[in-house]
Formats: sequence, structure tokens, C-alpha cells
Amino acid sequence: MATTRSALTDEDIRILVKGPTVDDRAVAAHKLCRSIDRAELSKEDRAKAEEILRIMATDAAELVRRALAVTLRASNVVPHDVAMKLAADVESVALPILNFSPAFTDEDLVQIVRLGDPVRQVAVAKRPVLSETVTTVIVSEAVEKAVEVACSNDNAKFAERSLQACIDRFAKSEHILQAVAYRRVLPLAVTERLVQMVGDQVREHLVAHHAVSPETALQLALGAKERATIDLVDQAGRAADVKSFAYHLNKAERLTPSLLLRALAHGHMAFLEHAIAELSGVPHHRTWLMVHDAGPLGLKAIYERAGLPARLLPAFRVGVDVYHQLEREGGLSDRNRFQEKMLERFLTQPQPATREDMDYLMDKLDRVRREVRDMKVA
Repeated sequence: MATTRSALTDEDIRILVKGPTVDDRAVAAHKLCRSIDRAELSKEDRAKAEEILRIMATDAAELVRRALAVTLRASNVVPHDVAMKLAADVESVALPILNFSPAFTDEDLVQIVRLGDPVRQVAVAKRPVLSETVTTVIVSEAVEKAVEVACSNDNAKFAERSLQACIDRFAKSEHILQAVAYRRVLPLAVTERLVQMVGDQVREHLVAHHAVSPETALQLALGAKERATIDLVDQAGRAADVKSFAYHLNKAERLTPSLLLRALAHGHMAFLEHAIAELSGVPHHRTWLMVHDAGPLGLKAIYERAGLPARLLPAFRVGVDVYHQLEREGGLSDRNRFQEKMLERFLTQPQPATREDMDYLMDKLDRVRREVRDMKVA
């Protein structure tokens, strides 16, 4: 194994096998593992390296086995049988491998979750990648702490049915419900269910970061004081079915000029189109043509048909023009940056928007800027 031997001396290998102290042998094991991991090994050399790793994995000294597990915890040079042996070792040896090693298959991880103790279940739940196959078993069979850790792991994939099963099993666990609620992506049905179960603070987070149905949005907007407040503008931008959302808001008499103007200033153009179509009774495809008409008459005609106030038409014109400018500049790909630019340009144009709407949009601009800054830092 010339490539590996070139990075080690004969003395290193002698110490690994017959070192005078456990510490000396652990240092030699660490150096050898690091060398194996970094070397470009031929097929023959890899086979020899794997045999050395097998010898280390059976060493009587825990410190030597731990040196192997820690040094090669995320390496792809660890053979499957070695990884499985280390996973069954004492915790100080097993946990680094269980946390990171790519040697395990989904079937291995499922077996470890089913047969392992809570500490090993939690270690699996922390892994940088978890498939739906593994999370399904964690939800159904692991201890509460492991389920919480998995739900808090945004690199863990969950089927919708698993998230629903998780809520069923831990309906009274605030920690589990919060972990699910704070996932970056949630199915609509899961969000809807959690909104009815969690406390005010978590509910505020849900409605601020996830789409809910029009019915739930209106329930929260019009509901009791103790319910979370909801920003219908944000929900307009997240709605999967924008037409239905506009329909329900109109039915509840919530398609106000202020709401439409605020949504436009955020760049929620699809919602504006469907909202005006709903108010005017004009089909969406015709509304779209009139809103985006390059001339001065289309927007004015459909705006008046929708019964919107004449004094705000210049503000809507500004919003549509700014949207088209950013569209031409190719700024629609990054949602947060687009909203930041849209709000900035809208707010710097002369327009008759109300003081209340301008204050609202200034607050939104501050929030969007913070989100853009946080994304850069992350």
C-alpha cells in the first residue's frame, strides 16, 4: 500500500500494533486513519486499508476504536461491516459513526432505530441526510427525544402521512408540535392542523411562514382576540390556489383597495390579477391582458370596472410599472431580493397611497431586508 505507507513511517505502524501505551496506539490509529482517508487508493490498496480498519475496530482499547470512529466518521472508506460493528460498540465509539457515516443503508438505519437504545436513535435522527423510509420508522417507533430531533432536522425528509402520524402520536407534546411547526417546508394539511393545536407564539410563526387555506386565513383574520393575527398579504403570496384565495376573500368582503395595493407593492402580481378579476367579474385571462396592457387604458378600464377608488389608480400604476421594470431586469428569480427591490422602488415613487399603507409597507421593507441579511450571513 505504497500511497498510504508514504504518509506513515514503519514506526507508526509498529506503535499501532505494539505501542507501549493505549494513548500512543490511539495517536498512531488517528494518524493512520487520516492518511487512509486522504490517500488516493487503488483497488488493491483500498482492500488492504479496509483490513487495517477491521483490525482497529476489534482493538481491545476503547480509545483506539474511538480514534477510528471519530477520524473517519464521515468518510466513505469505512467498510459496511466495520461501520455496523462500530455502531454496536460503546456510545463514545458508536455515536460519531451513527451521526455521519455514509456506510449505512436505509435498511441498516431502520434496524438500528428499531433495536437500538434511545441514545442511538437520537444519533440517527441527527444525521445530515435522512430518507422518508427512516423518518417513518423514527416517528412510529423511536423515543420522543429522537422524534423531536428528527423533526427539527430540516435535512430529514418526511412524508405527509408521517408528519400526520407524528402529530397523532405526540399530540400533547409541545416540543414535538413546535419542532414540526418550525420546519422550513410543511404540507398545507399539516399546517392547518397545527394552527388549531399549538400556542399563540408557534401559531404566529406558522401563519407568518406557511400557507393556510383561505377559510383558515379568514378565520384567523376575523377570529377571537386570543387567536394569532394573520397578514393576508403574506398569505396571498403563499397561496397555492390564488384564484380560490381571491374568491374567498371577496366573499368575506376582504378584497379591499388597501389589501390589493399592499399585495402589489410586494410583487404578488398573480393575486392582484385574480383579485381584480373577482371584483370586476371579468375572466382572468382578459383581466391579465388589461392589467399588463402597455398602453394607459387597459389598467384604468379594468380598475374602474372592479370598483376601486380613482384616487389610488396612480399608486396601482406605479406598482405595475415597477413590477414590469424588475421583470425586464430579470429580478424575479430571488423572491426576497425581488420583494426588497419592489418595495424600495414603490416607496420612492410619488403616489397618493395612504399614510397607513405607507407605514405598513415601510415595516415590511425592514422585515424583508432583515431576512435578506440573515440569508447572506447563513
